[in-house]
Amino acid sequence: YLCAWQKKCYEAGLVGCDYPVEYGGGGHQGFQRIANQEMSRAGVPYLINVIGLGMAAPTILHHGTEEQKRRFLPPLLAADEIWCQGFSEPNAGSDLANVQTSAVREGDHWVINGHKVWTSLAHFAKWMILLARTSRDDKYKGLTYFICPIANTKGVTVRPLIKMTGETGFNEVLFEDVIVPDSLRLDEVGKGWTVAMTTLLHERGAAEGAGGGGGQSLEARIEALIELAKRTRRNGRSLWEDPVVRDRIVRLVVRAEAFRQTFRRARVEALCDHPMRIPLQSKLLSSELVQDIAAVALEVAGPYSTLYLGDDNAPDGGQWPLAYMNSYGITIAAGTSEIQRNILGERVLGLPKSK
Repeated sequence: YLCAWQKKCYEAGLVGCDYPVEYGGGGHQGFQRIANQEMSRAGVPYLINVIGLGMAAPTILHHGTEEQKRRFLPPLLAADEIWCQGFSEPNAGSDLANVQTSAVREGDHWVINGHKVWTSLAHFAKWMILLARTSRDDKYKGLTYFICPIANTKGVTVRPLIKMTGETGFNEVLFEDVIVPDSLRLDEVGKGWTVAMTTLLHERGAAEGAGGGGGQSLEARIEALIELAKRTRRNGRSLWEDPVVRDRIVRLVVRAEAFRQTFRRARVEALCDHPMRIPLQSKLLSSELVQDIAAVALEVAGPYSTLYLGDDNAPDGGQWPLAYMNSYGITIAAGTSEIQRNILGERVLGLPKSK
C-alpha cells in the first residue's frame, strides 16, 4: 500500500515538486522541502521510494543523460519502480573507496561480479544505483557508477538480513556474471567516485527533509515524548512535573529548534559558504538527536520500556524500544558521526587530518 500511497502523493503534486516538468516533476523549485515537512508534521505514512527520491533521482538528474532522465525519473517519482543503493560491501563500509565489486567491459555491456550488503529495499526494488570497480590501477579513479537491474535479473541473489529489532529491512545482494548495458552507466568510466559523492551529499541532506517525505519529524518525536512523560506516573505524580525530566526534555527541544533555525538560515544562498556543510551538519545533528530522544523516552518509560511491539501494556504500542534500536543504524548510515565530524573538520573548517 505504500507504493500506492506515494503514487497518490505524486498525483497530488506532493512528490517531485522541484523536478523539471519534462522529467515528471512539478517544476516548482523549493516546494519539495515544504511538502516533506508538512507531511512529516501530519504524521502520514512515509514515501516508500526513499532511496530513489533521496539519492537516485538527484544523482540521475545531475549526472544522467537526457535519455536516462526521461526513462527513469517519472516512474521513480510515482513509485512505479522502486530503487535501492549498492554501495556498502563486507569490506567497504566507512572506507567506501575500497569497493571490490567488479565491472568488466565486454563490448556494449558490463559483467558485474561481487557482493553488496546492508542494502535497504533490495527485496522488492527494480533498480539499484551501483558503485563498482572497473580498474585496479587507482583506488578512486578505478570506480564507475551504474544503474543496475535487480528484480528478476539473472545472476542477482537477494538475501534478507535480520536486524536486532526482528525486522528484515536490510539485505545482502550477490552478483554473479550480471549483464548491465553500457547505456546504464552514469557519467564517464572512472568517474564513479565523483558521482558517488553527489549521491552521498543528497543522502546526508535527506535527514533535513530534502529527500522523501512522511515519517516522523523531530518535532513529532519530541511531542510524543512529552505526552509519554505526562502519562507516566511515579511516586504519585506525573513525570512531566519532575524538574529533572523536564530539564532533559527541554534540552532536546532547544536542540531541535537550534537545528531548525540553523538550516533555515543556511538555506539562504548568500550564507551558504560551503556546499558540503549543510548536509553534513544536518545528518550529524539530526541522527544524534533522534537517538537521544529515544534514549530519554526509555528512561521515562522505566521498566515498561522493555515491553515490545504487540504487548498491550507497552507505552505507545512499543514504539520507543524499536525507535531506540533503529536509531543506532541512523547514526551509522551514510557515514558514522565520527566520519561526519572528520569531514567537517578537514574539508569545511580546514583542520589538519586526524591520524
